[in-house]
Amino acid sequence: MVLEPDVTAVCRISAPVPPLTSREAGSLAEVFKALGDPVRLELISMIAAYGEPCVCDLTKAFDLAAPTISHHLKVLRKAGLIESRRQGTWIHYRAVPEKLAELSILLDGQARTAVLLPG
Repeated sequence: MVLEPDVTAVCRISAPVPPLTSREAGSLAEVFKALGDPVRLELISMIAAYGEPCVCDLTKAFDLAAPTISHHLKVLRKAGLIESRRQGTWIHYRAVPEKLAELSILLDGQARTAVLLPG
């Protein structure tokens, strides 16, 4: 007679930070995918640092064509990391603080959990 182990008894550990749900993971994967490009990472950093820079200032900072910068900004906007507003003929961008805070809380919580777990 083979005894089956009681997996539920072994796996009952409480996590200081609950793991992501599938839905949360899918949503966050899109954000991390948007941040996975060095140009986009630099763009979000510049936008967050300077408050609400004009697209003309962002374009000047890179040795890339304006349409390429526009594409990267579109990806960041689609991921919910930045917002834009038109002022005359120029578009200004700003970081979405709530989205950046969400990422910060997630990473900080996961890092704290990793430090607390025996390894």
